[in-house]
Amino acid sequence: MTATESHTEVRPADAPEETPARLIPEALPLMPEDPPRVGEFWLRGRLGANAAGYLYTAADEHGREAVVAMMTEGSADDAAARDRFVTAVDEVPGDAVLAHNDSDDDDLALWVAIGPIRADDGTSAAADERLIAERRGEDVLSAVLMDRIPHTGRFRGPDFLHYWEGRRRPGLFRIWPLPWPNSLRAASRWALILSLITMAIIMALAVFLAWLLFRNAEPLEPEPVIPTPTGTATVTVTPTTPPPNTGSPSGSPSTGPSPTPVPTTGIPTGVPSSPGSPGTGDPGDKF
Repeated sequence: MTATESHTEVRPADAPEETPARLIPEALPLMPEDPPRVGEFWLRGRLGANAAGYLYTAADEHGREAVVAMMTEGSADDAAARDRFVTAVDEVPGDAVLAHNDSDDDDLALWVAIGPIRADDGTSAAADERLIAERRGEDVLSAVLMDRIPHTGRFRGPDFLHYWEGRRRPGLFRIWPLPWPNSLRAASRWALILSLITMAIIMALAVFLAWLLFRNAEPLEPEPVIPTPTGTATVTVTPTTPPPNTGSPSGSPSTGPSPTPVPTTGIPTGVPSSPGSPGTGDPGDKF
């Protein structure tokens, strides 16, 4: 056989053909109002939503995948809707319910994790498990919304509408322990560590530059006043101009102007010193 000849695989006539794997629908990204985690499952994306709740694709820390159905804030506040959710979860096969929260949590939205789902290995079995779990989650939310109940009689008047259908945000949830930093990938962890180290270096450099700039600074003028325990304070005033020249060395007469003599006459205080002195009389005259 030459090099140009090719080998052709001969399949037996009775050999079964491989079934092509079904296309698993892609999940939409999570929105800011979506919880990052419910129970032990980390949410990855949205699979669908209606007025009763949301469907999420999720996985726990061990890689176990599931579909999470969670109520909206409007349906979670309705006691009858919560009862329909619990009843629909009880109708799901026991081995398909991986986890759920307690129905007594009146302040939290009810949720259920449905599986099991094997990892997407390109086979039809993995796709089927994912689609089955998604259909079961849709059935739970449809039971809450009551949109699959067959109508009896003729359609007349307006259609039925729940009073809480306008409140379609995800219901209240509680996360403990906190998701940070467990939800970070390895690359995100290194980026966070490097950013913290960079911030610490910048702060240390700023403190060092401030010390270099102000280490030789002159003290404050005047110095701050520190009161004593008795409540008094002593202030020392340093003259900024030299005193006038009152004389010359070696006895030579001074050539500068002589200081003006200060009169030594007494300053009247308004108190009479003798009966005949000025300023005597009625003490009221001094005003």
